Amino acid sequence: MRRNRYAALLLAFLFGVGLSGCGGGSTERQTVALVAKSTRTEFWLSVFAGAEAAATEYNLDLTIVGPETEEDYETQNRMVADAAAAGAGAIVFSAIDYENNAAAVDAAAQQGVKIVAIDSSVASDLVSAYIGTDNYAAGQMAAQAALDRVEGPLKVGLVNYDVNSANGQERERGATDVFLQSGRAEIVTVINTLAEAERARADTAALLARNPEVNVLVAFNEPTSVGAARAVEAAGKGEDVFLVGFDSNVVTIDGLQEGTVDVLIVQNPYAMGYLGVESAYRLLSGQDGEVEQTVDTSTKAVDRNNLFTVDSQKALFAFEKGRN
Repeated sequence: MRRNRYAALLLAFLFGVGLSGCGGGSTERQTVALVAKSTRTEFWLSVFAGAEAAATEYNLDLTIVGPETEEDYETQNRMVADAAAAGAGAIVFSAIDYENNAAAVDAAAQQGVKIVAIDSSVASDLVSAYIGTDNYAAGQMAAQAALDRVEGPLKVGLVNYDVNSANGQERERGATDVFLQSGRAEIVTVINTLAEAERARADTAALLARNPEVNVLVAFNEPTSVGAARAVEAAGKGEDVFLVGFDSNVVTIDGLQEGTVDVLIVQNPYAMGYLGVESAYRLLSGQDGEVEQTVDTSTKAVDRNNLFTVDSQKALFAFEKGRN
């Protein structure tokens, strides 16, 4: 029954179906803190929209914080400690660093704070639930998208972000396994850059200059995808380099229409935010049995052939849907 509940919610997020009768009915407001990797990208704005919707539905006080950059795990650790000290009953958390965020999460949990991980997991046994993309499968999807659409040998460059971020590394592993198992793809180079569009652009441009044989690029999150798209466009290689990116924003969607981006692997950040806060509410309400330990939110491959379908538009513009 719990799986059916989450399936219904995911369908609602994808197709815009309203849900009613889900609220808890308690008048006591509890506090949930969402500690994100960033507060700047459209991905995270969509997460926040989902989280705010759930907080309203379940009568929760919600605080949302995140560091300036997606590499600053130390600030995240301070934010977790601050949330626990301020009396948050639950923390919804996306780890920048799988190992180095663990002690802060453990310390908060040992104070009685419920922990729900979203998007990127953390090396803690005290996390009650993980809600997000099956990142290994998403990496596989990205590689298969290139294999299905590019004929002949593939010379692949991978553009990843922080080497200690679990979701990026899982995506890379999934993509690498599928490419190598295909028998016609070679991983020419792998770079780890900052999760910042300009730095990713510069590093991807250098990758292409060093490795002119690369005919497939895979970038594993929104900022690296924006940077890679700009690098491909600046190099005039839209016809020569097949780019698979992750997530959606104005730059990558324009690139998909214009030819510098070929496929976007689009996650469901709105669902991550909503279900993360809903799970926090259930844990605080003593409904632990209603909380699924792992929830795989939806992931969709969008290309120019299906760009304007209803499903693709809802996936690409989840943030706007969440605000309506």
